[in-house]
Amino acid sequence: VSALLGFCLNGLTIISFRKIKELRTPSNLLVLSIALADCGICINAFIAAFSSFLRYWPYGSDGCQIHGFQGFLTALASISSSAAVAWDRYHHYCTRSKLQWSTAISMMVFAWLFAAFWSVMPLLGWGEYDYEPLRTCCTLDYSKGDRNYITFLFALSIFNFMIPGFIMLTAYQSIHQKFKKSGHYKFNTGLPLKTLVICWGPYCLLCFYAAIENVMFISPKYRMVPVDAFVYALGNENYRGGIWQFLTGQKIEKAEVDNKTK
Repeated sequence: VSALLGFCLNGLTIISFRKIKELRTPSNLLVLSIALADCGICINAFIAAFSSFLRYWPYGSDGCQIHGFQGFLTALASISSSAAVAWDRYHHYCTRSKLQWSTAISMMVFAWLFAAFWSVMPLLGWGEYDYEPLRTCCTLDYSKGDRNYITFLFALSIFNFMIPGFIMLTAYQSIHQKFKKSGHYKFNTGLPLKTLVICWGPYCLLCFYAAIENVMFISPKYRMVPVDAFVYALGNENYRGGIWQFLTGQKIEKAEVDNKTK
């Protein structure tokens, strides 16, 4: 249910970007990047759900490595793209500088290549992908907790969680102060960072705990609803109007969107 719901919601964001001309802007390209990444996460989760229904992993050891890589790739791309959106929104609301297509494309490409670099490392021997305890899906093997795992975990956390989190925190705090001065709050500035922490915080804590203690006694049943791209889309006044136009065929003028936002 989580996988299908997330896929449909993020798919709506992607289709709206493709169908509604007004949505095809450099800033919304970064939102599209999140939606594409989160659709990948949903596909990964659906495969895990299917193998859980079968009560075994049917795709072999090679399939396990691919599943682990694809899950990490899309998850890290989602986080990096979220930080890119935060950076863009800071400049949009605080410095009034307009994002160019070349910059947006470069940021999107960098986010995916950066995610690919860290995702391929376990395939090359730094870290390792393996079955989770129920043996119905694959992820970073946190059961060993050896030196190889610890060094990869700390590097991964710094560059793919802490730094993006810091960018989002400082960017949205600055935007919040700007909104506070003007008295017009155009979106919930605390929601994106809270979404990141809620979605990935428990998993990060588990991985860090595995670096110092044996975690095999902890239940392997974890849940995740990767729909934060849809949250970004609804939190963007322009994108929200575009989704409404796609669903109903009724175009919302900018003034109407601004009034609804206020």
